[in-house]
Amino acid sequence: MEGISHRMVKVNGIEMHIAEKGQGPVVLFLHGFPELWYSWRHQILALSSLGYHAVAPDLRGYGDTEAPASSSSYSCLQIVGDLIALIDHLGVEQVFLVAHDWGAVIGWYLCLFRPDRVKAYVCLSVPFRPRNPKMKPVEGMRLAFGEDYYMCRFQEPGVIEAEIACAGTAEVLKKILTDRKPGPCRLPKENPFGICPENPATLPSWLTEADLAFYATKYSQKGFTGGLNYYRALDLNWELTAPWTETQVEVPVKFVVGDLDLVYTTPGMKEFVNNGGFKHYVPLLEEVVVMEGVGHFINQEKAEEIINHIYDYVSKY
Repeated sequence: MEGISHRMVKVNGIEMHIAEKGQGPVVLFLHGFPELWYSWRHQILALSSLGYHAVAPDLRGYGDTEAPASSSSYSCLQIVGDLIALIDHLGVEQVFLVAHDWGAVIGWYLCLFRPDRVKAYVCLSVPFRPRNPKMKPVEGMRLAFGEDYYMCRFQEPGVIEAEIACAGTAEVLKKILTDRKPGPCRLPKENPFGICPENPATLPSWLTEADLAFYATKYSQKGFTGGLNYYRALDLNWELTAPWTETQVEVPVKFVVGDLDLVYTTPGMKEFVNNGGFKHYVPLLEEVVVMEGVGHFINQEKAEEIINHIYDYVSKY
């Protein structure tokens, strides 16, 4: 990762680590779970060479960024607050936003709360979903997918962390990053990650042993609780966002997803994305790209294609 610089910045009461490279308009990259700034390594190098200032933080709770202990410190308002403070620190009025997985969820909240700070948004994997005023999200997921649904299994503090520790940090990361089983994702009580020592998961061409070691080292140091706290704040987010019920997202958007993505293959999601629901809530949605034969970790699996999608879109502005 030659040429990428790293620094700590004070934002919204916490210390945040950012990786950055280049000069020009800011492209802000937001990672998901269980990832780090590192999942944008290819895009940082490429966009910085194309005349942009590429900035990828470790989000609150991840990597070298501070990780408050309580899940109540991971609401969408606090995390968007971190990002607004970061944008202010970078000295710009607006950024191009690129985000994936939980980063994409936070990206939608950023666009919803502060559309004035986002010039355009390239969203990977997770479309905007409207708030259901009649039911809290965790209860809704339990009813739809059962207790073993991964977001339900993540709710109780300490439980999944202990299961990860038992299975081994590197093995769990390898399993999550390489799994291509269509959604919804379930984690049974027995061997939740499906790790089989006799038949270990093999790394795909886009993920090296060195890449896996980077993630494993950081998660071994930091633990998974910070990232899991985003899931534990789902119902809190629901409560806090009541004033935005039925509000549309007024930011230009390009959406890219793999047809094997566990989010896209969750029941009802393809219909929502392709049959007008998504466009209703995001009226400035300009393009939906569905990449064939591609899984969830699209920015790493198809790094070159994603670089091209980002550049083709942001260069219009």
